[in-house]
Amino acid sequence: MRKSKQRDRIRELLERERIHVTASWVYDQLREEFPTLSLGNVYRNLNILVRQGEANRLPFGSTFDVYEAVRKPHYHFVCERCGAIEDVAVPGSLQAQLDSLLDDSSGHRLLRTTVEFHGICQACRKKATPSSEDQ
Repeated sequence: MRKSKQRDRIRELLERERIHVTASWVYDQLREEFPTLSLGNVYRNLNILVRQGEANRLPFGSTFDVYEAVRKPHYHFVCERCGAIEDVAVPGSLQAQLDSLLDDSSGHRLLRTTVEFHGICQACRKKATPSSEDQ
Protein backbone atom coordinates (compact mmCIF):
# COMPACT_ATOMS: atom_id res chain seq x y z
CA MET A 1 0.00 0.00 0.00
CA ARG A 2 1.33 3.40 -0.99
CA LYS A 3 2.06 5.93 1.75
CA SER A 4 -0.49 8.74 1.93
CA LYS A 5 -0.27 12.10 3.71
CA GLN A 6 -4.03 12.15 4.09
CA ARG A 7 -4.06 8.67 5.66
CA ASP A 8 -1.21 9.61 7.98
CA ARG A 9 -3.14 12.69 9.14
CA ILE A 10 -6.31 10.64 9.67
CA ARG A 11 -4.33 8.15 11.78
CA GLU A 12 -2.84 11.06 13.77
CA LEU A 13 -6.32 12.50 14.38
CA LEU A 14 -7.65 9.17 15.65
CA GLU A 15 -4.69 8.68 17.96
CA ARG A 16 -4.62 12.26 19.22
CA GLU A 17 -8.31 12.83 19.83
CA ARG A 18 -8.91 9.43 21.47
CA ILE A 19 -12.62 9.77 20.74
CA HIS A 20 -15.07 7.91 18.54
CA VAL A 21 -15.41 9.82 15.27
CA THR A 22 -17.40 9.68 12.06
CA ALA A 23 -15.96 10.06 8.57
CA SER A 24 -17.77 13.41 8.32
CA TRP A 25 -16.03 14.65 11.47
CA VAL A 26 -12.63 13.64 10.05
CA TYR A 27 -13.48 15.37 6.77
CA ASP A 28 -14.44 18.58 8.61
CA GLN A 29 -11.15 18.52 10.55
CA LEU A 30 -8.95 18.08 7.45
CA ARG A 31 -10.68 19.80 4.53
CA GLU A 32 -8.80 23.11 4.97
CA GLU A 33 -5.46 21.31 5.19
CA PHE A 34 -6.27 19.18 2.11
CA PRO A 35 -8.45 21.26 -0.27
CA THR A 36 -8.91 18.34 -2.70
CA LEU A 37 -10.03 15.97 0.05
CA SER A 38 -13.45 14.40 -0.44
CA LEU A 39 -15.65 12.46 1.95
CA GLY A 40 -15.05 9.43 -0.28
CA ASN A 41 -11.28 9.80 0.26
CA VAL A 42 -11.84 9.85 4.00
CA TYR A 43 -13.94 6.66 3.90
CA ARG A 44 -11.38 4.88 1.70
CA ASN A 45 -8.51 5.85 4.01
CA LEU A 46 -10.43 4.89 7.14
CA ASN A 47 -11.20 1.49 5.59
CA ILE A 48 -7.52 1.02 4.70
CA LEU A 49 -6.57 1.82 8.32
CA VAL A 50 -9.13 -0.73 9.52
CA ARG A 51 -7.72 -3.40 7.16
CA GLN A 52 -4.19 -2.58 8.34
CA GLY A 53 -5.25 -3.01 11.97
CA GLU A 54 -4.60 0.63 12.88
CA ALA A 55 -8.24 1.63 13.39
CA ASN A 56 -11.48 0.01 14.49
CA ARG A 57 -14.83 0.40 12.78
CA LEU A 58 -17.67 0.35 15.31
CA PRO A 59 -20.97 -0.37 13.55
CA PHE A 60 -23.41 0.38 16.34
CA GLY A 61 -26.46 -0.05 14.13
CA SER A 62 -26.73 3.63 13.32
CA THR A 63 -26.81 5.06 9.82
CA PHE A 64 -23.07 5.69 9.90
CA ASP A 65 -20.03 3.88 11.24
CA VAL A 66 -17.88 5.26 14.03
CA TYR A 67 -14.08 4.90 14.05
CA GLU A 68 -11.38 4.90 16.69
CA ALA A 69 -7.66 4.23 16.86
CA VAL A 70 -6.78 0.68 17.85
CA ARG A 71 -5.95 0.59 21.54
CA LYS A 72 -5.68 -2.08 24.18
CA PRO A 73 -8.82 -4.23 24.45
CA HIS A 74 -11.84 -2.38 25.76
CA TYR A 75 -15.61 -2.43 25.54
CA HIS A 76 -18.08 0.34 24.80
CA PHE A 77 -21.01 1.91 26.59
CA VAL A 78 -23.61 3.36 24.22
CA CYS A 79 -26.18 5.83 25.54
CA GLU A 80 -29.65 5.00 24.20
CA ARG A 81 -30.75 8.64 24.57
CA CYS A 82 -27.96 10.83 23.21
CA GLY A 83 -25.91 8.24 21.30
CA ALA A 84 -22.69 8.99 23.19
CA ILE A 85 -20.10 6.21 23.05
CA GLU A 86 -17.64 5.77 25.89
CA ASP A 87 -14.77 3.34 26.34
CA VAL A 88 -15.10 0.88 29.22
CA ALA A 89 -11.88 -0.62 30.59
CA VAL A 90 -11.61 -4.40 30.52
CA PRO A 91 -9.92 -6.21 33.40
CA GLY A 92 -7.45 -8.70 31.94
CA SER A 93 -9.09 -11.62 33.73
CA LEU A 94 -12.49 -10.85 32.16
CA GLN A 95 -10.95 -10.65 28.67
CA ALA A 96 -9.20 -13.97 29.25
CA GLN A 97 -12.45 -15.59 30.41
CA LEU A 98 -14.30 -14.37 27.32
CA ASP A 99 -11.50 -15.53 25.04
CA SER A 100 -11.48 -18.97 26.68
CA LEU A 101 -15.18 -19.47 25.82
CA LEU A 102 -14.08 -20.17 22.27
CA ASP A 103 -10.92 -22.21 22.62
CA ASP A 104 -8.89 -24.21 20.09
CA SER A 105 -11.10 -27.29 20.52
CA SER A 106 -13.94 -25.51 18.68
CA GLY A 107 -11.95 -25.32 15.47
CA HIS A 108 -12.52 -21.56 15.31
CA ARG A 109 -9.89 -18.86 15.54
CA LEU A 110 -10.92 -15.96 17.77
CA LEU A 111 -9.76 -12.61 16.40
CA ARG A 112 -11.54 -10.24 18.75
CA THR A 113 -14.35 -10.03 21.25
CA THR A 114 -16.98 -7.31 20.93
CA VAL A 115 -19.13 -6.41 23.90
CA GLU A 116 -21.42 -3.39 24.02
CA PHE A 117 -23.19 -2.07 27.06
CA HIS A 118 -26.34 -0.06 26.31
CA GLY A 119 -28.09 2.22 28.75
CA ILE A 120 -28.47 5.84 29.80
CA CYS A 121 -25.27 7.84 30.33
CA GLN A 122 -24.57 9.94 33.41
CA ALA A 123 -25.22 13.23 31.61
CA CYS A 124 -28.64 12.09 30.35
CA ARG A 125 -29.53 10.69 33.76
CA LYS A 126 -28.75 14.06 35.35
CA LYS A 127 -30.99 15.83 32.81
CA ALA A 128 -33.86 13.40 33.38
CA THR A 129 -36.55 13.88 35.95
CA PRO A 130 -36.90 10.97 38.40
CA SER A 131 -40.12 9.74 36.74
CA SER A 132 -38.68 9.74 33.20
CA GLU A 133 -35.34 8.10 33.99
CA ASP A 134 -36.44 4.53 33.38
CA GLN A 135 -38.12 5.22 30.02
